[in-house]
Amino acid sequence: MPAIDFNALAELIKHWGRELGFQQVGIADIDIAEHSSHLQEWLAREYHGSMSYMERHAGLRSAPAQLVEGTLRVISVRMDYLPADTQMIAVLQNPQQAYVSRYALGRDYHKLIRRRLQQLAERIRAHTGDFGYRPFVDSAPVLERAFAEKAGLGWIGKNTMLINKRAGSWFFLGELFTDLPLPVDTKAEFHCGSCTACLDVCPTQAFVGAQILDARRCISYLTIELRTAIPESLRPMIGNRVFGCDDCQLCCPWNKFSSPTNEQDFTPRHALDRAQLVELFGWSEADFEHNTEGSAIRRIGYECWLRNLAVALGNAPTSPEIVAALETRTGHDSALVREHVQWALLQHK
Repeated sequence: MPAIDFNALAELIKHWGRELGFQQVGIADIDIAEHSSHLQEWLAREYHGSMSYMERHAGLRSAPAQLVEGTLRVISVRMDYLPADTQMIAVLQNPQQAYVSRYALGRDYHKLIRRRLQQLAERIRAHTGDFGYRPFVDSAPVLERAFAEKAGLGWIGKNTMLINKRAGSWFFLGELFTDLPLPVDTKAEFHCGSCTACLDVCPTQAFVGAQILDARRCISYLTIELRTAIPESLRPMIGNRVFGCDDCQLCCPWNKFSSPTNEQDFTPRHALDRAQLVELFGWSEADFEHNTEGSAIRRIGYECWLRNLAVALGNAPTSPEIVAALETRTGHDSALVREHVQWALLQHK
């Protein structure tokens, strides 16, 4: 490898990152021992619920050099995803409509960001020659928020989201592990202050404390990660949220500084930003497969999609249309779906 000015290269990497559509690029070292101990305590309390992969790969999450041999630095990137004018509060306040977490309205972000990270790596290689690297976008045991915080992209807020004082928290993260000894950026400072809006607003009171989430009560976990029955005691609190939950971001004062995305792939598809519950519940499995192609929603599968919608229909005001829709699924092949439909119908007695 030729002699390299790593300070100049770091600036070039940030410039190339912005050209590729990332709003910010930062560089961190690989020492995140502080976050590792926090993770171990969180796992010990079983706050991860059925997400066994969190425990299975816990050691690798805090040891980047074991995940990718030779790693010295983590190049962390963020990309805004919030579509313009999606009427979030209005949808949440309309119990006949389905609320889909804003990150999932458009195309799945994983491939897009991974492709951009690969393009960034290729630009670096053209400048430096061959080097060791590997891109990650939620695709391996990586404590992405810990690295992003160390890289100066924001701080981990009380709601466990990464928050940037100039951009809020409506953005995706990605990482490029590398063996280049780049200069590191300054860790972001904590700016939540005494605010507890996110902790107070959570519909299921899933926050045990600041920066401590009991995933077993989190609506995002219940509607996306959980593959079994949603606990009955939590169903009424889910409201019309059928895929994820954004409440702890919606209330965050820092999100007044967020900007709409410029990425066309993140714009809503199939009118999912304003769809009616009954309409979505009427999708056949073929409809679901077609309408969620290239979407993050597909990962939960049709069965859990109907489960979630049944809960939301149970929480909606009683109407002949809603009752009729639920009755069409009382004989569904899935016991999971049938149980949630029966629960929903009981709410309309």
